[in-house]
Amino acid sequence: MMELYQHFRKEEEAFIDQILSWKEQVERTYQPKLTNFLDPREQQLVTILISTKDSDVNLLFNGGHKFAERKRAVIAPLYEDIQAVDTGLTLLEGHFPDKFIHLSHRDVMGACLSLGLKRQILGDIVVDNGLVQLVVASEIALYVKSHLTKIKHASVKLEERPLNEWNIREPIWLEQETTVSSLRLDVVVKEAYRLSRKEATEYIKKLSVKVNYKLVDDVSFTLQAGDVLSLRGKGRSKLVNVRGRSKKDKQKITLARLK
Repeated sequence: MMELYQHFRKEEEAFIDQILSWKEQVERTYQPKLTNFLDPREQQLVTILISTKDSDVNLLFNGGHKFAERKRAVIAPLYEDIQAVDTGLTLLEGHFPDKFIHLSHRDVMGACLSLGLKRQILGDIVVDNGLVQLVVASEIALYVKSHLTKIKHASVKLEERPLNEWNIREPIWLEQETTVSSLRLDVVVKEAYRLSRKEATEYIKKLSVKVNYKLVDDVSFTLQAGDVLSLRGKGRSKLVNVRGRSKKDKQKITLARLK
């Protein structure tokens, strides 16, 4: 097990144990396992640990749309028709008067969390032109419909809609190649968001920066290729690639910003 852990970050070990227990459960009981919603990094870890040639299980992700970010995973025995397993997704939709009230993704998330809902049972959320859409685990859809009636100052009546009516667009990432002195979080945040080193440090220490969808307050945290960053109020970026060293011994990297 220690040999397995060395390929991943220390803070990911508990989730790795969880994945392996899901796999063992499916192999032992011959029953499919449906997970909660997973963020892209968690999906990546599940894929690495389960989608191997000698695996005795199949794996499927579904977030309700091909561009969905958060998805539930189905882990099923090899002989099971995994496409036929219900992935338990419900799309809820409501409207608000956007001429008078501004709502954001954060407002919808805050309203959900104030009801005692866990992030793990909530999929993607879209707020656009007076429209609120959220995908939830089907087992809590009725509760959300009944209790999520107000978001910020807006009254909202949620109704179930077919998943193919989800108003989600393909994400567009704009790439740039640059060099940095190191892969420390403060250094890469400075470069990605065009900040001073001091500003980057302050944002990190004020818990405004996430790495792979989790808050990180360590300015010296070392990033890896594929890591997704977010800075509150300034959007998302991604460390796409680390391309080696420059002649001046700097790290050559490819960064991307979400348009």
